[in-house]
Amino acid sequence: MNAIILPARRAYLAFFSLLIILFSFGCSSNNGKTTDWSVYNGSAENLHYSDLTQVDTNNVKDLQVAWEYHTGDGDTVNHSQIQCNPLIIEGVMYGTTPQMKLFAIEAATGREKWVFNAINSLDVNKRSFFVMNNCRGIAFNKNEAGEKRIYYTAGSNLFCIDAENGKPVAAFGDSGKVDLHNGLGRDVKDLFVTATSPGIIYKDILIMGTRVDEGPAAAPGHIRGYDVSTGKLRWIFHTIPHPGEKGYETWDDTAAYKHIGGANAWSGFALDEKRGIVFAATGSASFDFYGGKRTGSDLFADCVLALDAASGKYKWHFQDIHHDVWDRDIPVAPSLVTITKDGKKIDALAQSTKSGFIFLLDRMTGEPLYSVNELAVPTTTALRGEKIWPTQPIPSFPKPFARQLFTAADINPLLPDSSIEELKTRLATYKTGNMFNPPSKEGTIVFPGFDGGGEWGGPAYDSTSQVMYVNANEMPWVLTMVEVNNSSPLKETYAEAGARLFKINCMVCHGANLQGTGNNPSLVEAYKKYMDTSFNTLIASGRRMMPSFKHLADEEKNALATFVLNIVKNKDKKFTAPVRPVDPYLSLPYKNTGYNKFLSKEGYPGIRPPWGTLNAVSLNTGDIIWKDTLGTYPEFAAKGIKTGSENYGGPVVTAGGVLFIAATRDGKFRAFNKRTGQLLWETNLPAPGFATPAIYQLNGKQYIVIACGGGKLGTISGDSYVSFALPGK
Repeated sequence: MNAIILPARRAYLAFFSLLIILFSFGCSSNNGKTTDWSVYNGSAENLHYSDLTQVDTNNVKDLQVAWEYHTGDGDTVNHSQIQCNPLIIEGVMYGTTPQMKLFAIEAATGREKWVFNAINSLDVNKRSFFVMNNCRGIAFNKNEAGEKRIYYTAGSNLFCIDAENGKPVAAFGDSGKVDLHNGLGRDVKDLFVTATSPGIIYKDILIMGTRVDEGPAAAPGHIRGYDVSTGKLRWIFHTIPHPGEKGYETWDDTAAYKHIGGANAWSGFALDEKRGIVFAATGSASFDFYGGKRTGSDLFADCVLALDAASGKYKWHFQDIHHDVWDRDIPVAPSLVTITKDGKKIDALAQSTKSGFIFLLDRMTGEPLYSVNELAVPTTTALRGEKIWPTQPIPSFPKPFARQLFTAADINPLLPDSSIEELKTRLATYKTGNMFNPPSKEGTIVFPGFDGGGEWGGPAYDSTSQVMYVNANEMPWVLTMVEVNNSSPLKETYAEAGARLFKINCMVCHGANLQGTGNNPSLVEAYKKYMDTSFNTLIASGRRMMPSFKHLADEEKNALATFVLNIVKNKDKKFTAPVRPVDPYLSLPYKNTGYNKFLSKEGYPGIRPPWGTLNAVSLNTGDIIWKDTLGTYPEFAAKGIKTGSENYGGPVVTAGGVLFIAATRDGKFRAFNKRTGQLLWETNLPAPGFATPAIYQLNGKQYIVIACGGGKLGTISGDSYVSFALPGK
């Protein structure tokens, strides 16, 4: 009998063990669903999508704060921010702080595990480092040996950090870091080079873009592939082509590649891992608003690029703006989607833009899936040397998700009559009525705006319905060009030299009268915050969106400080101009007077609402399925008026039928029904969440986490990440 029972018992135990294994696998993978958020924006395809379903349209209203993690280094005085979309991997959340520290916390509790402070690895003081850049995300890699690595950029350095202990990986680059100034093919050590978006990893290659200055003195925005283990440069793709390379002929000046900067992939990447293709979207060539030194169509600026991920070799490109003079750089990486056309499934690429367009391209060839028409645009300009490109590409499908024209009929009707009349009078002095009117001395309306249409937060895509969700800004801005004198007079005081240098270097962001423009602060009372020494340190290092001006000589920095800080004792001091070679490419005859919004005297947008929207766009029919305002102005909301507001940061959509988004100046976190656009839930955050949420599941509980950094649009700065979950799960 024992001979019979023993095999049966073994079979029973084997079956029981198999059940345990299957049960365990089911719990950890949530029945095949992705429980981690291991790649920036949720996936290599850049879809902002989660297939988790625990939180759905019925119970989302019950969400509560699960935990809040404070980084402890927010700075309200200097308007610090957190724009990071964090990663959640194997129960640990990784993110960055306002002062560019990297941290790891328990994803279930928010309890801190370790913090890496990049300042300890650099030979700089705290203030000059802190002001260098924002970080919108990080990259993670687990190699064959099981070693976990995190890659992120702080200042000009790309760091490789051990995910287990928060220590730099000594074998990577120079003791755990690589200076992004290096390997660009020309000397850019004194120019602004950083990265606000993370790289993406293909096999053993980390593919990186950069953020560079948008003024004349800009580094080139070449895309680079680094060895994930050693940090050695594996390949480089020249976004400003060199002689003999494709696209070189699109620059009229054959020496432009030696001097012109920009054309940078600052918004991150999408990756088709199966095919080994990496996709990038690039910005405009420098200088943003005057192209007289870079005439031609300027490839590969303002392009969607497809590169071989292993080698960096060119596969195809599509340019959405020719010879950009409006700062219409593509602000977000492409989304890799599959759509249905004529009854067939097509692997495609969807690219949203600042202009409010979505371009649908064949993923393998770059050919538009629907007709794109080259529309004739105004070319007459009074700016010497400028050659406006005669046509611009306009997609026929899908429909634009933002308004694209602004005329007197669109003036904000919510204002007092006197303000309406003042706006109409002012608008009549500007060039308007065509979204491609050239920059001008009298002023040109740029609409949907420098931060208009779809911004860097990027859209979300639901493959089950083939609907893309994109939030948009609709704010008119005024672009005004003025002539500048780049030479130093023989006799000049510090005050005079400072005013001249401010006009050349600073006016574009801080306005002709130091009053500030758009998202850039006023310098009228900078003397209350800075001494001349700390001001010069700031000039040399930069701050977040402000590039460094290390190329200025000490004499020039002192003159600039005299002007900005109104240092009376130095005003009449004789200015001795530094002797340096004059680069004609950097000596532009025109500069713009700043990023100036078209606002009423009360400070409201000069255009009728909506000023911010959330849009559901069908990539099958091309129609806008639903549209709603996003964000509020409390004073109008109290009267029942829905205005929307400017918004920064993107949405995430789920298989549970819910779309989550923060992004607004009113500090709300909202959940919408993805099918109907109905607002299902909203809550107040400790500071506005100008970032994209992340969604994950751990120990059977689904979480939604958002960085609450504030700081933009004059809002309070915050220092926390807040995670939400259903009670009792």
